[in-house]
Amino acid sequence: MKRHHWWRDAVIYQVYVRSFLDSTGDGVGDLAGVRAGLPYLKKLGVDGVWLSPFYPSPQHDHGYDVANYRDVDPLFGDLAEFDLLMADARRLGLRILLDIVPNHCSSEHPWFRAALAAGPGSEERARFHFAEGRGPGGAEPPNNWHAMFGGPAWTRTDDGQWYLHMFTPEQPDWNWRHPEIPAEFEEVLRFWLDRGVDGFRIDVAAGLFKHPELPDSDDPEADARTRDSVNPLAWNQPEVHDVWRRWRAVCEEYTARDGRERLLVGEVSVPTAREHAAYVRPDELHQAFFFDLLGAPWDADAFRKVISEAMRDIAGTGSTLTWVLNNHDQVRTVTRYGEPAPGGSGLGAARARAAALLMLALPGAAYIYQGEELGLPEVVDLPDDVLTDPVFHRTGSRARVRDGCRVPLPWSGQASPFGFTTGVEGVKTWLPQPDYFAEYATERALADTRSFWHLYRDGLQLRASLPQLGDGDGTLRWLDTEPGVLAFTRGDGLVCAVNFGTAPTTAPVPGTPLLASGPCPAGELPGSTAAWWLADL
Repeated sequence: MKRHHWWRDAVIYQVYVRSFLDSTGDGVGDLAGVRAGLPYLKKLGVDGVWLSPFYPSPQHDHGYDVANYRDVDPLFGDLAEFDLLMADARRLGLRILLDIVPNHCSSEHPWFRAALAAGPGSEERARFHFAEGRGPGGAEPPNNWHAMFGGPAWTRTDDGQWYLHMFTPEQPDWNWRHPEIPAEFEEVLRFWLDRGVDGFRIDVAAGLFKHPELPDSDDPEADARTRDSVNPLAWNQPEVHDVWRRWRAVCEEYTARDGRERLLVGEVSVPTAREHAAYVRPDELHQAFFFDLLGAPWDADAFRKVISEAMRDIAGTGSTLTWVLNNHDQVRTVTRYGEPAPGGSGLGAARARAAALLMLALPGAAYIYQGEELGLPEVVDLPDDVLTDPVFHRTGSRARVRDGCRVPLPWSGQASPFGFTTGVEGVKTWLPQPDYFAEYATERALADTRSFWHLYRDGLQLRASLPQLGDGDGTLRWLDTEPGVLAFTRGDGLVCAVNFGTAPTTAPVPGTPLLASGPCPAGELPGSTAAWWLADL
């Protein structure tokens, strides 16, 4: 019998810890809040939880600037609280993934402080990318690279050398060609695996290695967060694959001990599906986020092209696909697809509901960003003086600011903090919640069977119970449809169809659907609607 690997079709819920649930009354979410919310996630029907970084950090990039990879920042709790969280998750049958940040650390990390103190030519500096400047007195950066969050990728130290940071000056890049770095991170993995975690989401998984000579870029303003304009000198270098082979071996070692599979899922941003496939070879990462669906316009042909290329170039290798529609770095789906309307209505909401059913019907794994199940829109009117995203502070532009998708979740009530934090009168959440969040509160969503929450819950239940869904046989077959409609079959008779237009059309199969993203009469597929049927084809 073919072995079922849980991760091949797992549905993982991304918890952005500081915005999930606050247990202490300081307006910032924490690990105890995550622990309190686990029964809610179990009821929703997900298989596991990915936690954003909660390690000690000065929080210049909200925890993605790590000062200590083996502890919990007091802002979020402590190791004892983490152990309680792990115990509760295990009891509920939920797997826990940690976010690990191997490309860079915090400028307050002890090794970087030691590098600054040791001076040029020292072994401490060899752990990072320090270099002499160019021009008179070395006053110009060593090359012309730009940071991904804006500005130059180099900062000068008091002694005249420069250090590389592909994000912000507070996030110096590790030098992965130094033998201490891979050894250190393997020990970090073991520290958390010994505490029972089920795997890791790997930040900047296509990064790590830079061209050893650090030459000028032909396109210095290339933004590695945009896959089609990536700086190849700082991204997707061939040596990175050896790291994932070593990390996979560590995970397999733990699996061999107790039979429990550990997962590695990478944030891999590369230009093509074929390059993506190289990261999920049998001895490397188990999964890598496939972002093309997230970036596709609301168009049937565009979605079909993205899905077909992924099935051919990634699933065709025997790997699983890992679908996402949203995460903590992107404009929320409801807003991305169209202007939201009060109470979760409007074209954007209808399209987001349809996209959710489409994603859950595709072969492979799926990741849900917190608040998607509530239909939360992007908070687009945050005033400049509350923005915390380093992208804004580095560029002065709101164009790529990520705070709008990170506003703390609403749980209950009619006014902020909407049950996000309790016990302290007048407490303010770390980002302000708009008044209209009352319409999206979890309490309200659970009580309304027409809500986003119930659509996700029903879709997840069917996905878990129907053999055609999930990993299934790993294939799909496209059906001929009218223009603007996308339809495919999974396994034996499961049909998924999406009407990308606004006018109703004839359904691809007769009968009442098993599940639909909105009202869907038998034989009809309304505009901006997705539906599943069981049919004899």
